[in-house]
Amino acid sequence: MDETPKRFDRIVAILIQLQSKKIVKAQELADRFEVSLRTIYRDIRTLEASGVPIYSEAGVGYALMEGYRLPPVMFTREEVGSFIAAEKLMQKFTDPALGSHYASAMYKLKSVLRGTDKDWLSNIESRVVMQTAEPLFHDKSPNTLSVLFESIAEKKQIILCYKTAEAEEPTNRNIEPVGVFHDHNNWYFLGYCHLRKDYRQFRTDRIQGIKKTECDFTIEHDSLETYLNKNETIPTIKVRILIEKKIARYLEFEKKYHGFVSEKEIDGQIEMTFMCRDIESGFPRWFLMFGDYATILEPEILKVRTLELLDTNRQRLL
Repeated sequence: MDETPKRFDRIVAILIQLQSKKIVKAQELADRFEVSLRTIYRDIRTLEASGVPIYSEAGVGYALMEGYRLPPVMFTREEVGSFIAAEKLMQKFTDPALGSHYASAMYKLKSVLRGTDKDWLSNIESRVVMQTAEPLFHDKSPNTLSVLFESIAEKKQIILCYKTAEAEEPTNRNIEPVGVFHDHNNWYFLGYCHLRKDYRQFRTDRIQGIKKTECDFTIEHDSLETYLNKNETIPTIKVRILIEKKIARYLEFEKKYHGFVSEKEIDGQIEMTFMCRDIESGFPRWFLMFGDYATILEPEILKVRTLELLDTNRQRLL
């Protein structure tokens, strides 16, 4: 099989990636194209031989000389289709400021499309709709994400007006944002809170005010993944429940948030196994939503805690 066309496409893609970032590591390129480091080194030498001004630094990566640019590249039809999904997601799942910036970028992208691809795009963009179940941002702070992005990029602290689920009134805090993530149908960010002297997680729909300051970060923070992965070190407890088959299918979405591991059918019922981190509150409260169709097999402590919650509820109803 002739590898020349495939290699040509890869070399062009490498050049485009070099234009997209200040520094690109060889391992990053090897992972993206699923080739060896030796192949990447060879491709870089090919680009250099063709006159592309690339400089490299051992242990750092590759970069293009400042000021070097290629004309805009043409997009494939598949890439054009991906723009539609991205644009719709940006309109519904980010704040108005970011959505506006993306819409402006989309006009520029569409301007370089071939005429046939523009028609193809028009035929489908009005037929793709994204819907959100709940507001993702507080109406007092509609452009939360754009402020967070600026803060993280410039390493400037923010002043945050935040109301927790339990508090009656919001509090003002100076925060050093570490990163933003989406989970459980909500946007969150993690940051170092100077009020609490520790890292805290914040939900965007509870933010009632946010403002970037000119105060620099005081701490060199690790990556967002480092802090999120710390949850993996929390001890887990094995949980097994037996649930009627007709109900089990309704738990497909939520079960993964409670440490779901596996399931099997036993005499027309479904036995589910979890490695759970919260059997004091989270899991038993979730279990009670469908508890009249299910049985706790283990552990005993979960049975006791569930009965305690039921007894508390019974007392409130008397």
